[in-house]
Amino acid sequence: MRAHQGVLRTGAALLTAGLLAGCGLLSTEPEPSDRADGRPGDTSASPSPGLKETPKTPPLPAALTSQRPDWKRCGAPSGGSAPGSDWRCTSVKVPLDYAKPSGETIAVALIRKQARDKDRRLGSMLFNFGGPGGSGVEILPRAASSYGKLNSRYDLVGFDPRGVAASSGVNCRTDEEQEQALRSVDLTPDTAAEEAAFIKDGADFGAGCQRRSGKVLPHVGTSNAARDLDLIREILGDDKLSYFGFSYGTELGGTYAHLFPQNVGRTVLDAVVDPTADGIGHARNQATGFQRALENYLKDRGENPKAGSERIARMLARIDRKPLPTASGRELTESLAVTGIVTPLYSQSGWPALTAALDEAENKGTGDGLLQLADSYNGRDEDGRYDTQAHSQRAISCADSKARPTVDEARALLPEFRKLSPVFGPFLAWDTAGWCAQWPVDGEHETPETSAPGAGPILVIGTTGDPATPYEGAQRMADELGKGVGIMLTNKGEGHGAYGESDCVTAAVDGYFLDGKVPDDGTTCG
Repeated sequence: MRAHQGVLRTGAALLTAGLLAGCGLLSTEPEPSDRADGRPGDTSASPSPGLKETPKTPPLPAALTSQRPDWKRCGAPSGGSAPGSDWRCTSVKVPLDYAKPSGETIAVALIRKQARDKDRRLGSMLFNFGGPGGSGVEILPRAASSYGKLNSRYDLVGFDPRGVAASSGVNCRTDEEQEQALRSVDLTPDTAAEEAAFIKDGADFGAGCQRRSGKVLPHVGTSNAARDLDLIREILGDDKLSYFGFSYGTELGGTYAHLFPQNVGRTVLDAVVDPTADGIGHARNQATGFQRALENYLKDRGENPKAGSERIARMLARIDRKPLPTASGRELTESLAVTGIVTPLYSQSGWPALTAALDEAENKGTGDGLLQLADSYNGRDEDGRYDTQAHSQRAISCADSKARPTVDEARALLPEFRKLSPVFGPFLAWDTAGWCAQWPVDGEHETPETSAPGAGPILVIGTTGDPATPYEGAQRMADELGKGVGIMLTNKGEGHGAYGESDCVTAAVDGYFLDGKVPDDGTTCG
Protein backbone atom coordinates (compact mmCIF):
# COMPACT_ATOMS: atom_id res chain seq x y z
CA MET A 1 0.00 0.00 0.00
CA ARG A 2 1.40 3.36 -0.88
CA ALA A 3 0.65 6.91 0.04
CA HIS A 4 1.32 10.20 -1.63
CA GLN A 5 3.75 10.98 1.17
CA GLY A 6 5.46 7.68 0.59
CA VAL A 7 3.88 6.65 3.88
CA LEU A 8 2.83 3.20 2.77
CA ARG A 9 5.00 1.03 0.60
CA THR A 10 4.14 -1.78 -1.72
CA GLY A 11 6.77 -4.42 -1.63
CA ALA A 12 8.36 -7.45 -0.08
CA ALA A 13 10.99 -5.02 1.16
CA LEU A 14 8.63 -4.35 4.06
CA LEU A 15 8.94 -7.96 5.15
CA THR A 16 12.65 -7.34 5.66
CA ALA A 17 12.29 -3.81 7.00
CA GLY A 18 14.34 -4.78 10.01
CA LEU A 19 17.04 -5.99 7.66
CA LEU A 20 17.66 -2.73 5.86
CA ALA A 21 21.35 -2.28 6.34
CA GLY A 22 24.15 -3.94 4.43
CA CYS A 23 26.69 -3.10 1.81
CA GLY A 24 26.48 0.46 0.67
CA LEU A 25 30.09 1.47 0.10
CA LEU A 26 32.96 -0.12 -1.78
CA SER A 27 36.39 -0.44 -0.27
CA THR A 28 39.39 0.58 -2.32
CA GLU A 29 40.91 -2.90 -2.25
CA PRO A 30 39.83 -4.93 -5.29
CA GLU A 31 39.46 -8.69 -5.19
CA PRO A 32 40.61 -9.89 -8.63
CA SER A 33 39.82 -13.52 -7.84
CA ASP A 34 36.17 -12.60 -7.41
CA ARG A 35 35.64 -11.13 -10.86
CA ALA A 36 32.69 -12.47 -12.84
CA ASP A 37 33.49 -15.69 -14.65
CA GLY A 38 31.17 -15.05 -17.60
CA ARG A 39 32.33 -14.70 -21.16
CA PRO A 40 31.87 -11.57 -23.31
CA GLY A 41 28.25 -11.16 -24.27
CA ASP A 42 27.29 -11.43 -27.90
CA THR A 43 23.54 -10.83 -27.74
CA SER A 44 21.83 -7.52 -28.28
CA ALA A 45 20.57 -5.70 -25.23
CA SER A 46 17.88 -3.97 -27.26
CA PRO A 47 14.27 -5.11 -26.88
CA SER A 48 12.52 -7.45 -29.26
CA PRO A 49 10.89 -5.67 -32.18
CA GLY A 50 7.20 -5.24 -32.68
CA LEU A 51 6.11 -5.23 -29.04
CA LYS A 52 3.37 -2.72 -28.42
CA GLU A 53 3.62 0.29 -26.11
CA THR A 54 7.39 -0.02 -25.79
CA PRO A 55 9.56 1.84 -28.30
CA LYS A 56 12.56 0.07 -29.78
CA THR A 57 15.92 1.29 -28.62
CA PRO A 58 19.20 1.33 -30.54
CA PRO A 59 21.75 -1.46 -29.96
CA LEU A 60 24.13 -0.89 -27.08
CA PRO A 61 27.79 -0.14 -27.74
CA ALA A 62 30.48 -2.68 -26.94
CA ALA A 63 31.85 -0.31 -24.30
CA LEU A 64 28.77 -1.20 -22.24
CA THR A 65 28.11 -4.83 -23.20
CA SER A 66 31.73 -5.89 -22.73
CA GLN A 67 32.10 -4.50 -19.20
CA ARG A 68 33.70 -6.77 -16.64
CA PRO A 69 32.63 -6.15 -13.05
CA ASP A 70 35.39 -5.27 -10.62
CA TRP A 71 34.07 -6.99 -7.49
CA LYS A 72 35.36 -5.56 -4.21
CA ARG A 73 34.76 -6.11 -0.55
CA CYS A 74 31.62 -4.34 0.62
CA GLY A 75 32.13 -1.47 3.00
CA ALA A 76 29.96 -0.81 6.03
CA PRO A 77 27.10 1.65 5.70
CA SER A 78 26.80 4.54 8.12
CA GLY A 79 25.75 3.20 11.50
CA GLY A 80 25.83 -0.43 10.31
CA SER A 81 28.16 -3.30 9.66
CA ALA A 82 29.51 -4.87 6.49
CA PRO A 83 27.51 -7.86 5.22
CA GLY A 84 30.32 -10.39 5.63
CA SER A 85 33.29 -11.78 3.79
CA ASP A 86 31.20 -13.85 1.36
CA TRP A 87 29.72 -10.73 -0.24
CA ARG A 88 31.27 -8.54 -2.93
CA CYS A 89 30.06 -5.24 -4.34
CA THR A 90 30.54 -3.47 -7.64
CA SER A 91 28.77 -1.16 -10.07
CA VAL A 92 28.20 -1.27 -13.81
CA LYS A 93 27.53 1.51 -16.29
CA VAL A 94 24.14 1.75 -18.03
CA PRO A 95 22.83 4.42 -20.40
CA LEU A 96 21.05 7.30 -18.72
CA ASP A 97 18.80 7.41 -21.80
CA TYR A 98 18.44 4.21 -23.81
CA ALA A 99 17.45 6.28 -26.83
CA LYS A 100 21.03 7.58 -26.71
CA PRO A 101 22.99 4.46 -25.72
CA SER A 102 26.38 6.00 -26.54
CA GLY A 103 25.62 9.09 -24.48
CA GLU A 104 25.82 9.78 -20.76
CA THR A 105 25.86 6.81 -18.38
CA ILE A 106 24.88 6.23 -14.78
CA ALA A 107 26.05 3.52 -12.39
CA VAL A 108 23.92 0.63 -11.12
CA ALA A 109 25.13 -0.87 -7.84
CA LEU A 110 25.36 -4.66 -7.46
CA ILE A 111 26.09 -7.10 -4.64
CA ARG A 112 26.87 -10.79 -5.06
CA LYS A 113 27.35 -13.97 -3.06
CA GLN A 114 28.83 -16.69 -5.25
CA ALA A 115 27.35 -20.17 -5.57
CA ARG A 116 28.76 -22.68 -3.08
CA ASP A 117 28.84 -25.61 -5.50
CA LYS A 118 31.10 -24.27 -8.23
CA ASP A 119 31.00 -27.49 -10.25
CA ARG A 120 27.19 -27.43 -10.52
CA ARG A 121 26.73 -23.68 -10.77
CA LEU A 122 23.71 -22.67 -12.88
CA GLY A 123 24.52 -18.97 -13.20
CA SER A 124 23.41 -15.75 -11.54
CA MET A 125 20.03 -15.18 -9.92
CA LEU A 126 18.91 -11.55 -9.73
CA PHE A 127 16.45 -10.39 -7.06
CA ASN A 128 14.10 -7.45 -6.76
CA PHE A 129 12.33 -7.17 -3.41
CA GLY A 130 9.73 -4.59 -4.37
CA GLY A 131 8.86 -1.04 -3.51
CA PRO A 132 9.43 0.29 -6.07
CA GLY A 133 12.49 1.75 -4.48
CA GLY A 134 13.75 -1.12 -2.35
CA SER A 135 17.54 -1.46 -2.28
CA GLY A 136 18.57 -4.96 -3.28
CA VAL A 137 22.15 -4.15 -2.28
CA GLU A 138 20.96 -3.54 1.28
CA ILE A 139 18.21 -6.16 1.56
CA LEU A 140 19.71 -9.26 -0.04
CA PRO A 141 22.55 -9.89 2.46
CA ARG A 142 20.10 -9.64 5.35
CA ALA A 143 17.55 -11.90 3.68
CA ALA A 144 20.03 -14.35 2.15
CA SER A 145 19.49 -17.08 4.73
CA SER A 146 16.06 -17.60 3.16
CA TYR A 147 17.75 -18.44 -0.15
CA GLY A 148 20.50 -20.70 1.14
CA LYS A 149 19.33 -23.68 -0.92
CA LEU A 150 19.26 -21.59 -4.10
CA ASN A 151 22.72 -20.26 -3.28
CA SER A 152 24.11 -23.79 -3.59
CA ARG A 153 23.98 -23.49 -7.39
CA TYR A 154 23.31 -19.82 -8.09
CA ASP A 155 25.24 -16.65 -7.45
CA LEU A 156 22.79 -14.50 -5.50
CA VAL A 157 22.83 -11.01 -7.02
CA GLY A 158 21.06 -7.95 -5.65
CA PHE A 159 20.97 -4.56 -7.30
CA ASP A 160 19.71 -1.06 -6.69
CA PRO A 161 17.50 -0.18 -9.67
CA ARG A 162 18.19 3.16 -11.34
CA GLY A 163 16.93 5.99 -9.15
CA VAL A 164 17.33 3.90 -5.99
CA ALA A 165 19.88 4.29 -3.19
CA ALA A 166 23.41 3.79 -4.58
CA SER A 167 22.22 3.81 -8.22
CA SER A 168 21.77 7.55 -8.75
CA GLY A 169 19.06 7.49 -6.11
CA VAL A 170 16.26 10.04 -6.31
CA ASN A 171 16.19 12.53 -3.45
CA CYS A 172 13.28 14.93 -3.07
CA ARG A 173 13.29 16.50 0.39
CA THR A 174 15.24 16.74 3.61
CA ASP A 175 14.50 14.80 6.78
CA GLU A 176 13.12 17.97 8.33
CA GLU A 177 10.81 18.56 5.37
CA GLN A 178 9.63 14.97 5.48
CA GLU A 179 8.94 15.19 9.22
CA GLN A 180 7.03 18.43 8.79
CA ALA A 181 4.88 16.97 6.00
CA LEU A 182 4.04 13.84 7.96
CA ARG A 183 3.12 15.97 10.94
CA SER A 184 1.05 18.64 9.23
CA VAL A 185 -0.49 17.33 5.99
CA ASP A 186 -3.81 15.51 6.35
CA LEU A 187 -3.89 12.64 3.87
CA THR A 188 -7.67 12.39 4.16
CA PRO A 189 -8.56 16.09 3.90
CA ASP A 190 -11.94 17.22 5.25
CA THR A 191 -11.93 20.92 4.33
CA ALA A 192 -11.01 23.03 1.33
CA ALA A 193 -7.94 24.29 3.17
CA GLU A 194 -6.78 20.75 3.94
CA GLU A 195 -7.37 19.73 0.31
CA ALA A 196 -5.29 22.65 -0.92
CA ALA A 197 -2.46 21.81 1.50
CA PHE A 198 -2.63 18.15 0.44
CA ILE A 199 -2.25 18.93 -3.27
CA LYS A 200 0.37 21.61 -2.64
CA ASP A 201 2.49 19.15 -0.71
CA GLY A 202 2.29 16.67 -3.57
CA ALA A 203 3.39 19.36 -6.01
CA ASP A 204 6.16 20.49 -3.65
CA PHE A 205 7.43 16.93 -3.41
CA GLY A 206 7.68 16.64 -7.19
CA ALA A 207 9.36 20.03 -7.45
CA GLY A 208 11.92 18.90 -4.87
CA CYS A 209 12.63 15.78 -6.94
CA GLN A 210 13.14 17.96 -9.99
CA ARG A 211 15.56 20.29 -8.17
CA ARG A 212 17.62 17.55 -6.56
CA SER A 213 17.38 14.71 -9.10
CA GLY A 214 16.20 16.31 -12.33
CA LYS A 215 18.77 14.58 -14.55
CA VAL A 216 17.61 11.04 -13.77
CA LEU A 217 13.93 11.77 -13.08
CA PRO A 218 12.70 11.20 -16.68
CA HIS A 219 14.60 7.91 -16.95
CA VAL A 220 13.77 5.96 -13.76
CA GLY A 221 10.74 4.06 -15.10
CA THR A 222 10.33 0.31 -15.01
CA SER A 223 10.98 -0.27 -18.72
CA ASN A 224 14.44 1.28 -18.34
CA ALA A 225 15.09 -0.80 -15.22
CA ALA A 226 14.17 -3.88 -17.28
CA ARG A 227 16.67 -2.85 -19.95
CA ASP A 228 19.26 -2.49 -17.19
CA LEU A 229 18.43 -6.04 -16.10
CA ASP A 230 19.22 -7.36 -19.54
CA LEU A 231 22.49 -5.47 -19.73
CA ILE A 232 23.43 -6.81 -16.28
CA ARG A 233 22.58 -10.32 -17.47
CA GLU A 234 24.91 -9.89 -20.41
CA ILE A 235 27.69 -8.39 -18.32
CA LEU A 236 27.46 -11.30 -15.85
CA GLY A 237 27.82 -13.73 -18.74
CA ASP A 238 24.42 -15.44 -18.56
CA ASP A 239 22.60 -16.51 -21.73
CA LYS A 240 19.27 -16.32 -19.91
CA LEU A 241 18.09 -14.23 -16.96
CA SER A 242 17.27 -16.18 -13.80
CA TYR A 243 15.11 -13.84 -11.73
CA PHE A 244 13.17 -13.81 -8.46
CA GLY A 245 10.82 -10.85 -8.11
CA PHE A 246 8.56 -9.89 -5.23
CA SER A 247 5.66 -7.40 -5.28
CA TYR A 248 6.75 -4.49 -7.53
CA GLY A 249 9.55 -6.82 -8.58
CA THR A 250 6.87 -8.88 -10.32
CA GLU A 251 5.94 -5.89 -12.48
CA LEU A 252 9.61 -5.44 -13.31
CA GLY A 253 9.85 -9.14 -14.14
CA GLY A 254 6.77 -9.03 -16.35
CA THR A 255 8.08 -5.95 -18.14
CA TYR A 256 11.40 -7.70 -18.72
CA ALA A 257 9.64 -10.75 -20.14
CA HIS A 258 7.71 -8.51 -22.55
CA LEU A 259 10.83 -6.70 -23.74
CA PHE A 260 13.20 -9.69 -23.84
CA PRO A 261 11.15 -12.89 -24.12
CA GLN A 262 14.04 -14.68 -25.82
CA ASN A 263 16.24 -14.04 -22.76
CA VAL A 264 13.82 -15.21 -20.07
CA GLY A 265 15.31 -18.01 -17.99
CA ARG A 266 13.90 -19.54 -14.81
CA THR A 267 11.74 -16.78 -13.38
CA VAL A 268 9.48 -16.64 -10.32
CA LEU A 269 7.08 -13.82 -9.48
CA ASP A 270 5.74 -13.83 -5.89
CA ALA A 271 3.14 -11.41 -4.41
CA VAL A 272 2.11 -10.27 -7.84
CA VAL A 273 1.12 -6.78 -8.98
CA ASP A 274 -1.96 -6.71 -11.22
CA PRO A 275 -0.65 -5.58 -14.63
CA THR A 276 -4.15 -4.75 -15.88
CA ALA A 277 -4.81 -2.12 -13.20
CA ASP A 278 -4.19 1.59 -13.65
CA GLY A 279 -3.50 3.90 -10.71
CA ILE A 280 -7.10 3.96 -9.53
CA GLY A 281 -7.33 0.23 -10.11
CA HIS A 282 -4.32 -0.39 -7.89
CA ALA A 283 -5.86 1.77 -5.17
CA ARG A 284 -9.11 -0.17 -5.50
CA ASN A 285 -7.23 -3.47 -5.32
CA GLN A 286 -5.36 -2.40 -2.22
CA ALA A 287 -8.48 -1.16 -0.46
CA THR A 288 -9.93 -4.61 -1.09
CA GLY A 289 -6.76 -6.45 -0.10
CA PHE A 290 -6.01 -4.60 3.13
CA GLN A 291 -9.63 -4.72 4.21
CA ARG A 292 -9.63 -8.47 3.58
CA ALA A 293 -6.48 -8.85 5.68
CA LEU A 294 -7.94 -6.69 8.46
CA GLU A 295 -11.11 -8.76 8.52
CA ASN A 296 -9.09 -11.97 8.65
CA TYR A 297 -7.16 -10.51 11.57
CA LEU A 298 -10.37 -9.54 13.35
CA LYS A 299 -11.89 -12.98 12.77
CA ASP A 300 -8.73 -14.51 14.25
CA ARG A 301 -9.37 -12.44 17.38
CA GLY A 302 -12.94 -13.72 17.55
CA GLU A 303 -14.34 -10.31 16.63
CA ASN A 304 -17.04 -9.54 14.10
CA PRO A 305 -15.07 -8.14 11.14
CA LYS A 306 -17.64 -5.52 10.16
CA ALA A 307 -18.09 -4.25 13.70
CA GLY A 308 -14.36 -4.30 14.32
CA SER A 309 -13.63 -2.35 11.14
CA GLU A 310 -16.20 0.29 12.05
CA ARG A 311 -14.73 0.53 15.56
CA ILE A 312 -11.23 1.15 14.14
CA ALA A 313 -12.63 3.69 11.65
CA ARG A 314 -14.24 5.59 14.53
CA MET A 315 -10.93 5.56 16.40
CA LEU A 316 -9.20 7.04 13.34
CA ALA A 317 -11.84 9.77 13.15
CA ARG A 318 -11.17 10.66 16.79
CA ILE A 319 -7.42 10.78 16.13
CA ASP A 320 -8.08 13.02 13.12
CA ARG A 321 -9.81 15.49 15.43
CA LYS A 322 -7.28 15.11 18.24
CA PRO A 323 -3.94 13.33 17.65
CA LEU A 324 -2.70 11.00 20.37
CA PRO A 325 0.30 11.85 22.54
CA THR A 326 3.39 9.64 22.69
CA ALA A 327 6.32 9.34 25.08
CA SER A 328 8.62 10.88 22.45
CA GLY A 329 6.66 14.14 22.40
CA ARG A 330 5.58 13.54 18.79
CA GLU A 331 1.90 13.14 18.10
CA LEU A 332 0.21 10.22 16.38
CA THR A 333 -1.86 11.72 13.56
CA GLU A 334 -4.59 9.90 11.68
CA SER A 335 -2.24 9.40 8.72
CA LEU A 336 0.47 7.87 10.91
CA ALA A 337 -2.13 5.72 12.66
CA VAL A 338 -3.32 4.27 9.33
CA THR A 339 0.30 3.48 8.47
CA GLY A 340 0.78 1.81 11.84
CA ILE A 341 -2.27 -0.37 11.26
CA VAL A 342 -1.19 -1.34 7.75
CA THR A 343 2.34 -2.37 8.71
CA PRO A 344 1.59 -5.55 10.73
CA LEU A 345 -1.06 -6.67 8.23
CA TYR A 346 1.67 -7.58 5.73
CA SER A 347 2.35 -10.79 7.65
CA GLN A 348 0.32 -12.85 10.10
CA SER A 349 3.33 -12.81 12.41
CA GLY A 350 2.66 -9.08 12.87
CA TRP A 351 -0.87 -9.50 14.20
CA PRO A 352 0.11 -9.60 17.93
CA ALA A 353 1.89 -6.23 17.51
CA LEU A 354 -1.25 -4.79 15.93
CA THR A 355 -3.36 -6.05 18.84
CA ALA A 356 -1.07 -4.41 21.37
CA ALA A 357 -0.90 -1.11 19.48
CA LEU A 358 -4.67 -0.90 18.98
CA ASP A 359 -5.29 -1.75 22.63
CA GLU A 360 -2.96 1.05 23.70
CA ALA A 361 -4.55 3.62 21.39
CA GLU A 362 -8.13 2.71 22.23
CA ASN A 363 -7.85 2.02 25.94
CA LYS A 364 -4.91 4.12 27.10
CA GLY A 365 -5.24 7.05 24.74
CA THR A 366 -1.57 7.00 23.71
CA GLY A 367 -0.04 6.24 20.33
CA ASP A 368 3.46 4.88 21.01
CA GLY A 369 2.84 1.45 19.51
CA LEU A 370 1.22 2.67 16.30
CA LEU A 371 3.85 5.39 15.92
CA GLN A 372 6.66 2.88 16.25
CA LEU A 373 5.05 0.70 13.58
CA ALA A 374 4.57 3.71 11.31
CA ASP A 375 8.17 4.81 11.77
CA SER A 376 9.48 1.39 10.80
CA TYR A 377 7.41 1.53 7.63
CA ASN A 378 8.37 5.11 6.83
CA GLY A 379 12.07 4.32 7.13
CA ARG A 380 12.56 6.68 10.10
CA ASP A 381 15.32 5.88 12.58
CA GLU A 382 15.52 6.92 16.21
CA ASP A 383 17.45 10.06 15.30
CA GLY A 384 14.74 11.27 12.94
CA ARG A 385 16.55 10.34 9.73
CA TYR A 386 14.49 8.94 6.86
CA ASP A 387 15.63 6.64 4.11
CA THR A 388 14.83 7.65 0.54
CA GLN A 389 12.75 4.67 -0.57
CA ALA A 390 9.62 6.83 -0.51
CA HIS A 391 11.32 9.26 -2.90
CA SER A 392 12.36 6.56 -5.34
CA GLN A 393 9.03 4.80 -5.08
CA ARG A 394 7.11 7.86 -6.09
CA ALA A 395 9.48 8.88 -8.86
CA ILE A 396 9.38 5.42 -10.44
CA SER A 397 5.62 5.12 -10.12
CA CYS A 398 4.97 8.54 -11.65
CA ALA A 399 7.47 7.92 -14.46
CA ASP A 400 5.54 4.74 -15.27
CA SER A 401 1.94 5.89 -15.04
CA LYS A 402 0.24 8.51 -17.18
CA ALA A 403 -2.59 8.82 -14.65
CA ARG A 404 -2.94 12.21 -12.98
CA PRO A 405 -6.37 12.14 -11.25
CA THR A 406 -7.73 15.46 -9.99
CA VAL A 407 -9.07 16.35 -6.56
CA ASP A 408 -12.62 16.21 -7.95
CA GLU A 409 -11.99 12.72 -9.33
CA ALA A 410 -10.55 11.55 -6.00
CA ARG A 411 -13.47 13.02 -4.08
CA ALA A 412 -15.89 11.21 -6.36
CA LEU A 413 -14.24 7.90 -5.45
CA LEU A 414 -14.84 8.31 -1.71
CA PRO A 415 -18.27 6.61 -1.46
CA GLU A 416 -17.07 3.53 -3.36
CA PHE A 417 -13.78 3.33 -1.46
CA ARG A 418 -15.43 3.80 1.96
CA LYS A 419 -17.67 0.88 1.08
CA LEU A 420 -14.66 -1.20 0.09
CA SER A 421 -12.88 -0.32 3.33
CA PRO A 422 -14.01 2.10 6.05
CA VAL A 423 -10.46 2.00 7.44
CA PHE A 424 -8.25 2.28 4.35
CA GLY A 425 -10.65 3.41 1.62
CA PRO A 426 -10.63 7.20 2.25
CA PHE A 427 -6.85 7.23 2.45
CA LEU A 428 -6.45 5.34 -0.83
CA ALA A 429 -9.10 7.35 -2.67
CA TRP A 430 -7.37 10.65 -1.84
CA ASP A 431 -4.00 9.14 -2.63
CA THR A 432 -4.96 8.79 -6.29
CA ALA A 433 -4.90 12.58 -6.61
CA GLY A 434 -1.96 13.40 -4.37
CA TRP A 435 0.52 10.79 -5.53
CA CYS A 436 1.62 12.38 -8.82
CA ALA A 437 0.11 15.83 -8.36
CA GLN A 438 1.69 18.25 -10.86
CA TRP A 439 4.52 15.76 -11.41
CA PRO A 440 7.33 17.27 -13.53
CA VAL A 441 7.74 14.16 -15.74
CA ASP A 442 5.14 12.55 -18.00
CA GLY A 443 4.23 8.94 -17.39
CA GLU A 444 4.92 6.19 -19.94
CA HIS A 445 1.72 4.14 -20.01
CA GLU A 446 -1.77 3.56 -18.61
CA THR A 447 -0.88 0.00 -17.56
CA PRO A 448 2.35 -1.96 -18.04
CA GLU A 449 2.68 -4.35 -20.97
CA THR A 450 3.60 -7.86 -19.80
CA SER A 451 2.64 -10.13 -22.69
CA ALA A 452 5.59 -12.38 -23.44
CA PRO A 453 4.97 -14.72 -26.36
CA GLY A 454 7.89 -17.05 -26.86
CA ALA A 455 9.24 -16.72 -23.32
CA GLY A 456 9.97 -19.74 -21.17
CA PRO A 457 7.64 -20.67 -18.30
CA ILE A 458 7.30 -18.05 -15.56
CA LEU A 459 6.02 -19.24 -12.18
CA VAL A 460 3.40 -16.79 -10.84
CA ILE A 461 2.50 -17.13 -7.14
CA GLY A 462 -0.61 -15.58 -5.61
CA THR A 463 -1.54 -15.75 -1.91
CA THR A 464 -5.25 -15.67 -1.13
CA GLY A 465 -4.80 -13.40 1.90
CA ASP A 466 -2.20 -11.03 0.41
CA PRO A 467 -3.14 -7.50 1.53
CA ALA A 468 -0.89 -5.39 -0.70
CA THR A 469 -1.10 -7.29 -3.98
CA PRO A 470 -4.40 -9.16 -3.80
CA TYR A 471 -4.59 -12.69 -5.12
CA GLU A 472 -6.68 -11.83 -8.16
CA GLY A 473 -3.79 -9.84 -9.66
CA ALA A 474 -1.62 -12.95 -9.85
CA GLN A 475 -4.09 -14.72 -12.12
CA ARG A 476 -4.28 -11.62 -14.31
CA MET A 477 -0.48 -11.56 -14.58
CA ALA A 478 -0.42 -15.22 -15.57
CA ASP A 479 -3.07 -14.55 -18.21
CA GLU A 480 -1.25 -11.47 -19.54
CA LEU A 481 2.06 -13.32 -19.83
CA GLY A 482 0.29 -15.74 -22.12
CA LYS A 483 -0.65 -19.37 -22.47
CA GLY A 484 2.24 -21.65 -21.64
CA VAL A 485 4.24 -18.75 -20.19
CA GLY A 486 2.37 -17.76 -17.03
CA ILE A 487 2.19 -20.79 -14.71
CA MET A 488 -0.21 -20.06 -11.84
CA LEU A 489 0.51 -21.36 -8.33
CA THR A 490 -2.05 -20.54 -5.61
CA ASN A 491 -1.04 -20.30 -1.96
CA LYS A 492 -3.96 -20.49 0.46
CA GLY A 493 -2.73 -18.36 3.32
CA GLU A 494 -2.04 -14.91 4.72
CA GLY A 495 0.68 -12.39 4.05
CA HIS A 496 2.55 -10.57 1.34
CA GLY A 497 4.72 -13.24 -0.28
CA ALA A 498 4.65 -17.03 -0.02
CA TYR A 499 8.25 -18.19 -0.49
CA GLY A 500 9.72 -19.10 2.88
CA GLU A 501 6.27 -18.92 4.48
CA SER A 502 4.71 -21.96 2.82
CA ASP A 503 6.72 -25.20 2.72
CA CYS A 504 4.74 -26.30 -0.33
CA VAL A 505 5.46 -23.09 -2.25
CA THR A 506 9.11 -23.07 -1.21
CA ALA A 507 9.57 -26.65 -2.41
CA ALA A 508 7.92 -25.86 -5.75
CA VAL A 509 10.10 -22.78 -6.31
CA ASP A 510 13.30 -24.58 -5.31
CA GLY A 511 12.43 -27.47 -7.61
CA TYR A 512 11.89 -25.10 -10.50
CA PHE A 513 15.01 -23.02 -9.99
CA LEU A 514 17.35 -25.91 -9.19
CA ASP A 515 15.98 -28.77 -11.28
CA GLY A 516 13.82 -27.10 -13.91
CA LYS A 517 10.66 -28.81 -12.63
CA VAL A 518 7.73 -26.62 -13.71
CA PRO A 519 4.64 -27.12 -11.52
CA ASP A 520 1.35 -27.84 -13.23
CA ASP A 521 -0.53 -24.67 -14.08
CA GLY A 522 -3.25 -24.21 -11.44
CA THR A 523 -1.41 -26.00 -8.63
CA THR A 524 -2.66 -25.08 -5.14
CA CYS A 525 -0.67 -25.10 -1.90
CA GLY A 526 -2.20 -25.04 1.57
